[in-house]
Amino acid sequence: MLSALLLSTALIGGVAQAQDDEFEPAVVFDMGGKFDRSFNEGVYNGVERFREETGIDYAEFEVTNETQREQALRRMARNGADIVIGVGFAQAPAIETVAQEFPDTKFTIIDGVVDLPNVQSITFKDHEGSFLVGVLAAMATETDTVGFVGGMDIPLISNFACGYEQGVHYVDPEIEVIENMTGTTPAAWNDPTRGGELARSQFDRGADVVFAAAGGTGIGVYQAAEDTGNLAIGVDSNQNYLHPGTMLTSMLKRVDVAAYNAFMSAYEGTWEPGMLNLGLAEEGVGWALDEHNEELITDEMKAAVEEAKQKIISGEIEVDSYYSNNACEY
Repeated sequence: MLSALLLSTALIGGVAQAQDDEFEPAVVFDMGGKFDRSFNEGVYNGVERFREETGIDYAEFEVTNETQREQALRRMARNGADIVIGVGFAQAPAIETVAQEFPDTKFTIIDGVVDLPNVQSITFKDHEGSFLVGVLAAMATETDTVGFVGGMDIPLISNFACGYEQGVHYVDPEIEVIENMTGTTPAAWNDPTRGGELARSQFDRGADVVFAAAGGTGIGVYQAAEDTGNLAIGVDSNQNYLHPGTMLTSMLKRVDVAAYNAFMSAYEGTWEPGMLNLGLAEEGVGWALDEHNEELITDEMKAAVEEAKQKIISGEIEVDSYYSNNACEY
């Protein structure tokens, strides 16, 4: 009787929120898996937060090869999911296909763009967050040489490198930035051995701080930094805990918040399709300071990075995006 009364009240009041036993969210993680300690794990943390707060479980699938993306998305939609999150730009073609087959299902793609009436595309101003960690790298280096190890050689990762270089050279134009990409296939996201090799090569060439924007490949970069007594910068999630005292900071890409908001807005009836591009002003990117790296970050560094952040938000500093002309001008 009480549940019927509550349902009736909700309907009368026009409340769009689905009932707990009717709402069915789903997520398709991409290559590397939900415990990659990076991008996928950030999304996992977001959907887990949703589950913990609402008590609603979600369907999930971890892609292990490229052919599974479309199959997994279609299976989620066919099984009645109200919203399906696709993790990563590589899922865009599959979402574009499946979303047209299931026009009544909501789809959110994180870090990619699909222009359809039932798809929400969430992207990030990676160059802005990377600028901030570039400032920190420039202030921490003792050799006037820093490094960057990217994952797959694509514009998305070049945008990280572009912002990082601008942040470094904002502090000191004379600092050298060594840059390497891991590969040209999706395997580049999950090759820690290769990541360690690239990092050691950069350390041998004089770098003493290396920023890895390479998914699971970054794990090898961080280990190499600890082994050689140098510093590393994490990406996407707060990875400071992996090697306390070695991780200078992490460039935060708040995919956890994006995933949580996608599920919660669909649950509450406020989800909308279209494009969201999140930067410093929207708190979509940032840098991590916690008990694991606080001894590495001086008051001067904190002040400098906060000043840069506010100047970027106000427009006083304009950080070039690699996408603007497929080049990095600074």
